[in-house]
Amino acid sequence: MSPQSSPFSPTTVVGAQNYPAELVAAVVRATEAAASACLPLVGSGDKNAADELAVAAMRNALGLAPFDGTVVIGEGEKDEAPMLANGERLGTGAGPACDVAVDPLDGTRLAAENLPGAVAVIALAPRGSMFDPRDVFYMQKLIAGPAGIGVLDVRAAPAQNATRLAEALGKPLDELVIGVLDKPRHASLIAELSHLGVRVHRVAEGDVSIAIAAATPASGIDAVMGTGGTPEGIIAACAVRSLGGFMQGRMAPQSESQRAAAVSAGHDLTRVFTLDELVASDRVLFVSTPVT
Repeated sequence: MSPQSSPFSPTTVVGAQNYPAELVAAVVRATEAAASACLPLVGSGDKNAADELAVAAMRNALGLAPFDGTVVIGEGEKDEAPMLANGERLGTGAGPACDVAVDPLDGTRLAAENLPGAVAVIALAPRGSMFDPRDVFYMQKLIAGPAGIGVLDVRAAPAQNATRLAEALGKPLDELVIGVLDKPRHASLIAELSHLGVRVHRVAEGDVSIAIAAATPASGIDAVMGTGGTPEGIIAACAVRSLGGFMQGRMAPQSESQRAAAVSAGHDLTRVFTLDELVASDRVLFVSTPVT
């Protein structure tokens, strides 16, 4: 079965002006290598095998890239999937010193079941500018386009944020579209938004793709609400910052053991992270290549 088309086809590159052309080209090759490597397993039902192929291909390609990269976000820890390890050094060592956030296959189940939305993604920022969320694998996120700046607050009730955004966009609530991961933890969120009359766009998984859509005016998605992966949140923050959008995040452990580990590691679970705190530089590069 051939892969379904993706709204991100062909490769999306945001922030190319911030880095040398040869480095941008190398990063594009790395996402395309990851996407191509796992294509034979699209629809196979084996998400870990597809992820392994994508990880290996991306690691090999980034090893040849002209930069001094350190992996800050190596997606995979929370579900024990294959991953590029946090702290891993990448590149030839010649060129810009960068923090690296990667997800060789965001939407592993989507790829395994041949559903739209799986992508291979890489984000770069200057060394020391990416927030390192180690020990906390989940984050509550609120993401929108430029209209959300100065309007939305992750601490406010979903209905309040939806009403504020609709007013800022100049549209009725029943035309507002909010993306939410279709997970049991979001049952009350979906119910609250639906009761308000908001159109809820449910996605099975794929935090990064829906975040980019929310930050892009006229994409059809006005905002993203709910809890998803923290690693994907940092990757998304790079794209959202490049696109001039709005984002806030708050650590959201999903069990008592996760909460205890986060507190023990020194995290303040009440802290609201702004976009500037999630990635503290305008010099970001975001590259996404569709798999499905």
